Amino acid sequence: MGLKVEAERGVGAAGPLNVEEIRKDFPILNRVINGRRLIYFDNAATTQRPIQVVSAIARFYLLHNANVHRGFHTLSQEASEMFEEAHEVLAHFINAYSWDEVILTSNTTEGINLVAYTWGLKNVGKGDEIVLTVMDHHSNMLPWRKLAELVGAKIRYVDITDDGLLRYDQLEEVVSERTKVVAFPMMSNVVGTMNDVKKIVKIAHSVDAIAVADGAQWVPHAPTDVRDLGVDFLAFSGHKMLGPTGTGVLWGRRDILEGLEPFKCGGDTIKDVTLDSVVWHDLPWRFEAGTPNIAGAIGLAEAAKYLMRLGMENVREHEKELLRHTFKRFEELGDDVVIYGPKDVEVRGGVVSFNVKGLHHHTVGKALDLFGIAVRTGGHCAHPLHYRLGIKGTVRASYYIYNTAEEIDEFVEVLKTIVRLKDRLAKEPVEDVCTGG
Repeated sequence: MGLKVEAERGVGAAGPLNVEEIRKDFPILNRVINGRRLIYFDNAATTQRPIQVVSAIARFYLLHNANVHRGFHTLSQEASEMFEEAHEVLAHFINAYSWDEVILTSNTTEGINLVAYTWGLKNVGKGDEIVLTVMDHHSNMLPWRKLAELVGAKIRYVDITDDGLLRYDQLEEVVSERTKVVAFPMMSNVVGTMNDVKKIVKIAHSVDAIAVADGAQWVPHAPTDVRDLGVDFLAFSGHKMLGPTGTGVLWGRRDILEGLEPFKCGGDTIKDVTLDSVVWHDLPWRFEAGTPNIAGAIGLAEAAKYLMRLGMENVREHEKELLRHTFKRFEELGDDVVIYGPKDVEVRGGVVSFNVKGLHHHTVGKALDLFGIAVRTGGHCAHPLHYRLGIKGTVRASYYIYNTAEEIDEFVEVLKTIVRLKDRLAKEPVEDVCTGG
């Protein structure tokens, strides 16, 4: 296939993001919630979609809709070309060596499960060890725990410091000749810590273990170069980077992928089948069973093009500026508000998890919604991390390309009101439900 990407990978326009122009691409930001214009600070759970992505999906369904790899008629050929181009665009986005290393999945969770049930079942056995971290999202923790149960392997955990940084000294101690897998979040979805990926990979490879990176929170927010990072597998979700829900990517090293068989079998995974044998398809098709989410893949590719035009370095710098502004304004809240995680914006992504002393996190979230501010509350699918911090949940504000310092100003002013009214708010009944993301 010939590469058709329209923008240089991760470069885009020079200089700061033009947020005012960007916001014009997101009509939902003009919604009025409870009499106030929406402030959307729930981007770590899912981002909004620009009109370019929605239009790309609509164009496919209105003008090109057909199944892929199934026919020689014009519509099928067009759909197949668009679907295959999506692999190329996404390969370009993460600087993969080739488009066929890119496996389209439904989300990060499926990508990590794919690794666990293909590579893991083949290579991890009784007595082997899998190294995880206390800051892992459940989607990177539970598949490996299930694998360990199935094969009799042992899970080892790496702790964090009190300010939310990974204990690299402990990682070096825990990793041993028995270690087969080191699976880790590139960025925490709670404390925002951006881990030293190259350092983790070096430690894993020192004992010939594979390094599996959960990129759900990193890839949408910072330049990602799989060649430079050195990971063996990288999984991320489309809906956290302006793409449709139900889309994602698993990238893997070709030499590893070629030795694996699919864990979901069926249509499009084979070259030939007899009553006694099967010949599996080439990469990546052997791992993309059945009719795929064609429109979703096209929408995700459009999202990647959008971000590449902006420049991922610019996306990262914008969020660092928002973090600096947040930490400065939060000083006005004094001891009434506790922020979790590192304060150094160089090692933190655009996630701010906090609690208001004396108030349940759900109470704070509901109060913010009354002012049109959307945040996430709960355990954020990272319960062990919250227990490590000595809490049951947090309020999480998370930023993206369309958020502004002015929104943060309004956010802080509302928090001041909540703090003033906390004695009254504390009397409100709270249903202690778990929210993920």
